[in-house]
Amino acid sequence: MSVRAVAAVDLGATSGRVMIGRIGEGRLELELVSRFPNGPVERDDGLHWDFSALYEHVVAGLTEAVRREPAIESIGIDSWAVDYGLLADGALLAEPFHYRDSRTARGVAEVHDIVPFADLYARDGLQFLPFNTLYQYRVDERIADADVALLIPDLIAFLLTGVSAAERTNASTTGLLGVDDGEWDTELASRIGIPSRILPPLIDPGAVIGSLRPDLAARIGADLPVIAVGSHDTASAVVAVPMTSPSAAYISCGTWGLVGLELTEPVLTDAAREANFTHELGVDGRYRFLHNVTGLWLLSESVRAWEGEDGASIDLAELLAAAAAVSDGVPLFDANDPSLSAPGDMPARIAALIQADGASVPTSRAAFARSIVESIAAAFAATVRTASALSGRDVDVIHLVGGGSLNALLCQATADRSGLPVLAGPVEATALGNVLVQARALGAAAADLEGLRALVAATHPVRRFDPRG
Repeated sequence: MSVRAVAAVDLGATSGRVMIGRIGEGRLELELVSRFPNGPVERDDGLHWDFSALYEHVVAGLTEAVRREPAIESIGIDSWAVDYGLLADGALLAEPFHYRDSRTARGVAEVHDIVPFADLYARDGLQFLPFNTLYQYRVDERIADADVALLIPDLIAFLLTGVSAAERTNASTTGLLGVDDGEWDTELASRIGIPSRILPPLIDPGAVIGSLRPDLAARIGADLPVIAVGSHDTASAVVAVPMTSPSAAYISCGTWGLVGLELTEPVLTDAAREANFTHELGVDGRYRFLHNVTGLWLLSESVRAWEGEDGASIDLAELLAAAAAVSDGVPLFDANDPSLSAPGDMPARIAALIQADGASVPTSRAAFARSIVESIAAAFAATVRTASALSGRDVDVIHLVGGGSLNALLCQATADRSGLPVLAGPVEATALGNVLVQARALGAAAADLEGLRALVAATHPVRRFDPRG
């Protein structure tokens, strides 16, 4: 089998990347082309994404990717979920809001006054998160002027191709997709005041969205198709989890920790609703039965605060090494406490939670960082146990992928607190999943998920962390 090449655009809540993926017999490789910052910007009306800068970074990265690898055959785009742009006559009405903008609280209250959460869950199977898209739509004053609403990867695909479509895995995070049939719930949308005209046609991973607009093809240097992948970054990441056991749990860990199981049927029980487990769609119609746990956001925000105090950068590797060397016990706190959801002075808010529990706040940064890591790991372990109980599926191993797999302290703590082995890696699971779905659509990879995962397992060794006593 000859080596084939594709371009993967992978956008996270703190940074984005454009990568070249190369795939062939026993070969699956990534080449980083560009990395660029991403994050919230404060505007007069609230917290937004600097979307125009993000889009320019994407186009520049694709241009460089084609320059380096003229054999690239397609482009795939994945990103974080729930956020969107509104278009009228093909033009963006405003910068997309950031999911941490405070306006979403009003949306929650208004939606739940019309449709109680228990009824929502029966229809969409989605966990309650205050920034889910339907809450944002409810309070977005520009909805009335829009022709269509596109989630971030769909919006970028539209700007590249001129084609409006909603890739199904990401659409499932809006709260407006039926959990049973995977189609838009237009009756629900109408009840909460969302015009059905803004919901674009649904497509599945592997579908060709369209070809680059001529002006962009000339700029980028090739006339390429844009192929729908698991455009929710967790959907792509789960594709590349090298699971060989049906009893495996996964954690896709970055800013958030997405902790759960891959199922073929939903678990729409009162217990699942009360535990706030979601049924986001995965590639090939699988359900990502998972719960969001606040992940490395807690550590990165704390480091950012300390750097502001010091006026100098902090070496994260050194901080984690010092944290691992802390021999005394450290206090735990609820990593999912709502008070930790907004940016700004994270150490003070964590300290307040620890004090509220009657514990002593660590006095050194190393011990404070250890407290953060252990609290995240405790939340991961508890969530795996809950997923197992709710689904009736025993768990015998945890796969931890994404940036968190580089954090050996977190991996070991998760093994210790869960009592299960943790297999760490691959780090770039999201980009790999993006590449694999493109390659499969091009006829260059296995037809089923098991075959795709076997290639990941063969080409990307994992690091094993066994629980200690």
